[in-house]
Amino acid sequence: MKNALIKYIILPVLLLLLQAVAPGAFAQEDPPRPMQLSTYQHLSFGAFINGNNGGTVTVDAGGNRSVTGDIIPVFLGVQYHPAIFEVEANPGVVISILNGPDVVLSGSNGGSIILHLEGSLPLSPFINTTRPPFRTQVMIGGTITVGNSLANPPGDYTGQFFVTFVQE
Repeated sequence: MKNALIKYIILPVLLLLLQAVAPGAFAQEDPPRPMQLSTYQHLSFGAFINGNNGGTVTVDAGGNRSVTGDIIPVFLGVQYHPAIFEVEANPGVVISILNGPDVVLSGSNGGSIILHLEGSLPLSPFINTTRPPFRTQVMIGGTITVGNSLANPPGDYTGQFFVTFVQE
């Protein structure tokens, strides 16, 4: 009788205690998942007028625009904003952002402008906190160096830049 009591009462109680002490000990970690990346919004510097000496136009990762030299920012319905990428990755993954080299943007009426990529929001590296299918938005700003109106006549300047996202 005593052995039966130990067998049917104490053994199940011990098993319950073990599960209560280490409830996650039997859980399996999520398998590694490749990061997915998509472009949500392109980088744009808006409209501006360049004077005799030129200068720079910067759009930071937060979406603020600033100018130096004799650049005059104008608001002609042309939006300025940072590039936005959407990252889908497992939570807890460390993601680093590596900006590519400076690139040349070609003008529709001749001329060229140098683009230098700036920092990101969130700052690199960052730990992903969203769980798929939700995405983390990463904003990247840049600075363009603009010459005078002869070197950089009015028009649209376009080009492509490269950014590398590294999942660790």
